Amino acid sequence: QVRLVESGGGLVQPGGSLNLSCAASGDIVYLGTMRWYRQAPGKQRELVATISHAGSADYADSVKGRFTISRDNAKNTVYLQMNNLKPEDTGVYLCYAIENYLLTYWGQGTQVTVSS
Repeated sequence: QVRLVESGGGLVQPGGSLNLSCAASGDIVYLGTMRWYRQAPGKQRELVATISHAGSADYADSVKGRFTISRDNAKNTVYLQMNNLKPEDTGVYLCYAIENYLLTYWGQGTQVTVSS
């Protein structure tokens, strides 16, 4: 069993920045692809960013150039640096991980609110 715990969310003004973290713990054999999703009220869950074990990253068009996903494999942690935040970035940000090529896990999420 693997546990994912997100942190770093909060309230920020438009144009501001936040850095989210997601730490994995438990019976980790191999932590593969990790992703950040977000869930806004009344909207479908949206894939924000993906990073492979080797560090190859991909982003939703809506966040390209503003968000950066990274990871520290030694710490089993993935990060999401969010710059130039907009009100439409508001939502619960959830971490997702694939462990040992087959098992998938979700964190409970961290709230990000962008408002003046």
